[in-house]
Amino acid sequence: MIPNRQHKYVLVYVGTYTTNSEEGIYWCRMNLTTGQLELIGEKKPITNPFFLTSSRKNNFLYATISSVATNQGDPEPEGEIAAFSIEPTSGNLSLVSKQPSGGVFPCFLELDLSERFILVGNYNSGSVAVLSLDNGHLGEPTDVVQHSGSSVNKTRQDGPHVHSIVLDPQERFAYAADLGTDKEMIYSFKANEGKLIPAMQPWVKTVAGAGPRHFAFHPNGSYAYLLNELNGTLTAFVHDSVTGTLHERQTVKTLPTSFDGENYAADIQIVSNGNFLYCTNRGHNSIAVFGIDSHTGELTNIAHEPACGKWPWNIEIDPTDRFLIAANYESDNVAVFEINHKNGRLRPTGHEISVPKPTCVTIGPNSIH
Repeated sequence: MIPNRQHKYVLVYVGTYTTNSEEGIYWCRMNLTTGQLELIGEKKPITNPFFLTSSRKNNFLYATISSVATNQGDPEPEGEIAAFSIEPTSGNLSLVSKQPSGGVFPCFLELDLSERFILVGNYNSGSVAVLSLDNGHLGEPTDVVQHSGSSVNKTRQDGPHVHSIVLDPQERFAYAADLGTDKEMIYSFKANEGKLIPAMQPWVKTVAGAGPRHFAFHPNGSYAYLLNELNGTLTAFVHDSVTGTLHERQTVKTLPTSFDGENYAADIQIVSNGNFLYCTNRGHNSIAVFGIDSHTGELTNIAHEPACGKWPWNIEIDPTDRFLIAANYESDNVAVFEINHKNGRLRPTGHEISVPKPTCVTIGPNSIH
């Protein structure tokens, strides 16, 4: 939600993934003039709130929750989605409902614009689900779709592993990146029923071993971008909003040609005017900056900015498009960068907070005076 211009701060929530079940969700307020972060609250214990998203309309935050098997060899427990109400001034969270995620290890959430449904990607089980919402409260799944298949990387692609599910701007179609099968699955989204039906083009396939992870639409809806974790590439597509089909236009590397070390691409964000795209490199410990051609959707690499930490996971752009926030997992910090709107480059502001094993940052639904 774009804050009222008289407001100086926004709430920023941070999800974590730790071996310590006593950790949880942290929140801070960010000064929209300077980018300064001030840690003001935490909600513990919450088991591995790996991914967060907030309501655009109401004071609710949604989190994925994943437990591990108690004993080696036991089946993995089903994940859960939790809904929290947000106290607008303090940012304090109160649990209001929980529901099964429709699979194991939920790792991504997407709210539809009406906020009648929330879509879930379950990584370990390789399934996607749709849960109903009633006044911000979670209902039971209205649909669960199990993926199948595998690919060439026997360690990471032994079966389906859904890493994200995203609605197109018109919310006619849902796109699920399956790292385990090297496919971007395409569903027709039945918004009245909360159902996912295979689209006319049911998937697009990447090169073997690419490992599709996150997917984002250009603000104009004509282009879409797929970030591939395992081979460190970014694929640009032309998007047909009527049929939902994707046509590959270009694939580029997320890394400089001089780097040959271990790396896993993680997250992708686009500024609201569509001029620049950012993605994270875990290993190279950088945020790659690309310019977007407004006429073709093609990408041009501008820079690889140091992440001001190790293992940058998810990133978020504030509602004014002035700052980018990065969750650095291995260095236990969340760092803020100022975006140069002329060339897309990132300038470290020097503002950061310490949080144990941060994986996700999301802007809260309300700003603070």
